Amino acid sequence: MSNWTGFFITFEGIEGSGKTTHAHRLFSFLSGQGFPCVLTREPGGTVLGEKLREILLDPAMESIDGLTEVLLFSASRYEHVKKLIEPSLRGGKVVICVRYVDSTLAYQGYGRKIPLSFLSSLSEMVTGEVFPELTFLLDVEPEVGVRRSLSATRREELRFEEEFLQKQHLLEEIRNGYLEIAAKDPERFCVISTTWRSRDDVFEAIKGEVLRRFERRRLEK
Repeated sequence: MSNWTGFFITFEGIEGSGKTTHAHRLFSFLSGQGFPCVLTREPGGTVLGEKLREILLDPAMESIDGLTEVLLFSASRYEHVKKLIEPSLRGGKVVICVRYVDSTLAYQGYGRKIPLSFLSSLSEMVTGEVFPELTFLLDVEPEVGVRRSLSATRREELRFEEEFLQKQHLLEEIRNGYLEIAAKDPERFCVISTTWRSRDDVFEAIKGEVLRRFERRRLEK
């Protein structure tokens, strides 16, 4: 792809919304079209990030405080940005990431009630100017999402799912937080319901939006 510059795409949403499935499908599709791509996730993406992921998602860590969660996620994100995301974008790659800054705002802000102003300042410090150009918010009814996630997620990574089974209102607050975040930034967000739509239908919508954004980028050059 001549004269191509990096493009950062994130997938957001509560458990069981289809983020990982469609991120993988998009990576395969774009790679097949000749776009240099990187597929990654949060927490994770680096050696340190994957170690922190084990801790953060381990059901045995059920008593982690909300602020501790924020700091661990932020440490993972800082490493992720500096060692993978930023270099990949500078190298002209399409970076596809499952979860990013919006997850922290939704889960620890709207969910754990940590002040959004603090989270926004911390995120700015951690990420600098590395921010997605396009974010897919895959929206699903909480009870549907948790049911899907429980059947598809490794036992060692079910800490949040197990908590939400006990505190169903919390996941609804997080979902509403995501929708509020998206409403404030409609240019960046593309919200797609995945409760009843088929996977193929959802992916066609994702693919169409990505290609539209790429074409707009081409015309702006």
